[in-house]
Amino acid sequence: MRLDLAALGRHTPRRIDDAEREAAVVAPVVDRDGDDALLFTKRADHLGQHPGQMSFPGGGREPSDADLEATARREAEEEIGLRRDEVDIVGELDDIPTVSEYAVRPFVSRVPDRTYVPDEREVAEIAVLDAEALTDDSNYESERRDHPHYGEVRLHFFHVDGYTVWGATGRMLVQLLELTTDWEMPPEVDRVVDPDADFPT
Repeated sequence: MRLDLAALGRHTPRRIDDAEREAAVVAPVVDRDGDDALLFTKRADHLGQHPGQMSFPGGGREPSDADLEATARREAEEEIGLRRDEVDIVGELDDIPTVSEYAVRPFVSRVPDRTYVPDEREVAEIAVLDAEALTDDSNYESERRDHPHYGEVRLHFFHVDGYTVWGATGRMLVQLLELTTDWEMPPEVDRVVDPDADFPT
């Protein structure tokens, strides 16, 4: 399956201009034998925020970063050794607010399909998940619950190759797939759960 990355150029991303903290990620697309796949990192278990979760490479903006694009390129290089000049940005998704009070800007990018080396201080593992599998409805589920800060929210879960993508990255992935493929988020959630229910990871 190929992602229609040209469609990103027709999307005007929504911006969050009043966040206390800013962050940026690279949403890396790799070509594997003519099919597209997405590269994710699995966050180290010892991290204070979102340990063990799947994410795109990225992080918080530093004062030395000229802009959020520079943040995304720097963080991806630090986390997985993706060189800044290897990041071919093809479009941007909407800014995503997170529970850690960041506004995260995703930069969708073509990157080489090569071996990347995770920084063990932040990244436990690198996973490349096939786009076709991510758009298979049998690998997707969602739930609705009350969030202490955002009220009623819908959480998305993509289960592929033993990994589960959810949280803020799951929200980014929903928009990316809806913009670049024929996949659409199912209109109904699979379940409604209590606010303190366990996550299906």
